[in-house]
This record gives sequence, structure tokens and C-alpha cells, in this order.
Amino acid sequence: MRRALPLSAALALSLALPALADVAPPADALPLSEILAQVEASGDVAYFEEVEWDDDGYWEVEYRRADGAKVELKLDPVTGETRR
Repeated sequence: MRRALPLSAALALSLALPALADVAPPADALPLSEILAQVEASGDVAYFEEVEWDDDGYWEVEYRRADGAKVELKLDPVTGETRR
């Protein structure tokens, strides 16, 4: 008979999963909040749709402009600048 994990064990496991990512942002990376503030300050951001760390070493940011257009950016974690 299989037993379910105790809630505390399941919670501990779920909290450890993000630490298992292949690549983390570098130690000298800007806080994500600063990077998103730069994006907001530079354009016509109505709202952010998705923000995700890519294992290739950059932030993928998707947002909508006030006119509804979707914008996708790849941002350097150290400078916050757009990558090509």
C-alpha cells in the first residue's frame, strides 16, 4: 500500500523544485523588480503577461501595450538591456 507524502514533506519538496533549475541568474544580476521597472519606464506597458527565466541566461518578458499589441522581450539579467 502506498502512502501519501505528509503535507510538510510535500511542501518542502515543492519549495526545493525552483532550486533545481539548470541555470540561475548570475550573482551580479539586477533584481527582477528593477528590470521590470525599466521596461515600464521606457514604453507603453498596459500590463505584464508573463515573465520567465530562460536557461539560456536571460529574462523572457511578455507584456501588452495600451493598444492591445503584444510585446516579447529577451532581457539581459545584468544590464536589463534587450538582447537580440
